[in-house]
Amino acid sequence: MYVGRDFSELVMTSKKRWTDKELAHFHESFQQILPYLNSEGGMIYREILEEIRNRPSFHNGASWDRGSTIHPD
Repeated sequence: MYVGRDFSELVMTSKKRWTDKELAHFHESFQQILPYLNSEGGMIYREILEEIRNRPSFHNGASWDRGSTIHPD
């Protein structure tokens, strides 16, 4: 179970200041509701994915993406 900052606080915080745990949790959450996201939600999800791509801590061979495919732009 996620124990951390509320999304309403995080949305006002730069993704660079999110912890790895926060990024991973909300990546999983957004992945599950992806078909229902509006354009703003899609933009936030893309920002989360971009921050994950930029962090070396997510590139250690672990399977954090649960099968999603992330395509670099």
